[in-house]
Amino acid sequence: MAAGGSTLSVIGAIIANLLIAVLKFVAASFTGSAAMLSEGIHSIIDTTNGLLLLLGIKRSRKGASKIHPFGHGKEIYFWSFVVAIFIFALGGGLAIYEGIKHVLHPKTDVGHEHILWNYGVIIGAMLFEGASLRYAWKQFRKKYPTGFTSALIESKDAASMAIIIEESAAMIGLFLALVGVSLAYFLDNPIYDAYASIAIGLLLLATSIFMAKETQDLLIGEGVSNNDLKMIIDILDDYEEFEFFGNIKTMHLGPDEVLLGVEVNFKDDLKVRELEEVVTDIKKRIKETDPKFTYIYIESNSITKES
Repeated sequence: MAAGGSTLSVIGAIIANLLIAVLKFVAASFTGSAAMLSEGIHSIIDTTNGLLLLLGIKRSRKGASKIHPFGHGKEIYFWSFVVAIFIFALGGGLAIYEGIKHVLHPKTDVGHEHILWNYGVIIGAMLFEGASLRYAWKQFRKKYPTGFTSALIESKDAASMAIIIEESAAMIGLFLALVGVSLAYFLDNPIYDAYASIAIGLLLLATSIFMAKETQDLLIGEGVSNNDLKMIIDILDDYEEFEFFGNIKTMHLGPDEVLLGVEVNFKDDLKVRELEEVVTDIKKRIKETDPKFTYIYIESNSITKES
């Protein structure tokens, strides 16, 4: 996804989550629902996540420097990792804590006096979250039109992926809250509301682990997909000037930036001028096929004749 698409998805999610958080906390204050309080915490976390992702997107656009010769593209991966580890884990812990507290000390009037507050906020939140998720997914699919699983695997846009995962978790969390407050009301037992809070906390922790794993590989230095490698090999196979080539190494420097290194052995009778022309042509073809290959280095140990 282009950076602009990522930014708009994040901004949309921030606005939606902030409005939803206010409604959830108002509902929690009227009803005393632990599930609604946990959902309010969930939305505040999602809002904070969006702000951190915006910071990461902005910093990742900084150009190359002496200290960072390949630019700052990995900033977005760092901030996505921060979101996963600290924010989601913290939110999950708070939600579980609130649930356990209400299990040990249940409020007997949860949801009875103002049940319509809970239902109104949950349904409204589902509409907002659903719209935000739909927009983020639509932007994501513009660049990755393949199946859902393969799209997530191929995508290196941590910000967009984080928003999709975050909004999906939010929809599941709202469903858990709906079940919890409904059971607490209709069965006249507040323990179900507390259980829903614990379930929301576990959901946040599971989301944290999933996002951390996805971002970890990119932060360390994940290579390109098999399809991209095949494209590179197909292009190199077209050149008869090689004795052989190999040791192809790639690394994502950002969502749309890839470092590529290739070792080649040119034929002994190749002149320097011819070698330069071949190398230039290879780089041009690869970049024209996929512009994300921004840094291409071709190393040769061949002995060539002067032109």
